[in-house]
Amino acid sequence: MNQLQADAPVGIFDSGIGGLSVVRHLRNQLPQESFLYFADSANNPYGDRDTEWLAARSIKIAEYLFARGVKALVVACNTATAAAIHAIRAQFPHQIIIGLEPGLKPAIAATRNGHIGVLATSATLRSEKFAALCKQLAKPDLHFHLQPCPGLADQIEHGELQSIQTLDMVRHYLTPLISAGCDSLVLGCTHYPFVADQIINLWQQYSSHTPVLIDTGEAVIRHLRNLLNQSGLLNTDTSPPTLHWVSTGQSETITEALRHLLPEADSRNMESVSL
Repeated sequence: MNQLQADAPVGIFDSGIGGLSVVRHLRNQLPQESFLYFADSANNPYGDRDTEWLAARSIKIAEYLFARGVKALVVACNTATAAAIHAIRAQFPHQIIIGLEPGLKPAIAATRNGHIGVLATSATLRSEKFAALCKQLAKPDLHFHLQPCPGLADQIEHGELQSIQTLDMVRHYLTPLISAGCDSLVLGCTHYPFVADQIINLWQQYSSHTPVLIDTGEAVIRHLRNLLNQSGLLNTDTSPPTLHWVSTGQSETITEALRHLLPEADSRNMESVSL
């Protein structure tokens, strides 16, 4: 591979701003890489969509990003990964494509009592991919407590991180997991790390112990680095990397989210598209 190809950006897409939690990890661990982030905010939330729609939409976004010259694609959305990652890979068999899945494996490593809570969208929890993962990891002494969180990603998407409605929603979703005695908690949607502090604070109001939070985006970095290295596409150029943003929704909404969630991002690198 030549240097120009190694200089190409990594494409990242999510239903909205949730994938910014993955971008934060990638920027910290792969600071030499450039990124092109696609927020499909006009169609957010993905958690209420059916599998056929998610697969078709994900392929369309992947086509757009590869046409823009990205050297790899990170599907920074647990819901889109669960519903569409196989379809995307089938459509682009020669491209580097990485998806996210709820971090059950690190949660198993972290738990001491075998009770693991999983916060995720309804679409993720009902997907065949997630069911297969649970079956693969099942053991008699492990208990996965699955908690769908309808509406939570949408609240975060609109910047409602501290609103009474959001806090009530989080409290409602945590209650059965606290009652079950979960000691590790999987944040199975890339939006959820942005309310991690609220989750811990609310949990501590009703329990004497603090769960280990598992951020599903952390495992992406190692996998992406390995695949880029194997393909000769790790960027070794010393030029400043770029961070560019594309959104199907209102640019003002994304700009405001960037200001709070990724303040180093330059809103001048934002563009709105119809797709």
